[in-house]
Amino acid sequence: MVKTDAFHPDGYDQKGFLYSFVGEDRNGFMVTVLSTLARLGLDPWKEASELAELSEGAALTRLGVLLEKFSDVPALSYEHETVARKLVPLLSAPAAHAPSQGDASPNRGRLGAFLTTSAIAMFVILLAKLLLIPGAG
Repeated sequence: MVKTDAFHPDGYDQKGFLYSFVGEDRNGFMVTVLSTLARLGLDPWKEASELAELSEGAALTRLGVLLEKFSDVPALSYEHETVARKLVPLLSAPAAHAPSQGDASPNRGRLGAFLTTSAIAMFVILLAKLLLIPGAG
């Protein structure tokens, strides 16, 4: 029996690629490959799967063109080739290994810290509300 993955029906797991950092937008927000492709009006998972099917050179060229078109991250206009060279090795072929901790994007640590800080802040606000507002408890 063939094992299927409901989250990756095409056999590709592109999390390492799609959640990789490409730069900061004009507002200072971190932008990922996923966000870049979506803002360009493309389906990020489909595009990643198609890039994974290409040879390394063809994938570098195609991704470089896409990154160069993306004007929300000003640095990509001149760094698109360098960024593409770092991203293409993260593309997974079907049944390829999942990214290891060494392959983790810079976003992963920052996102985890942000979520932890947000959870703590929400807890403190809730606790303050319960303690400071009479009859709230």
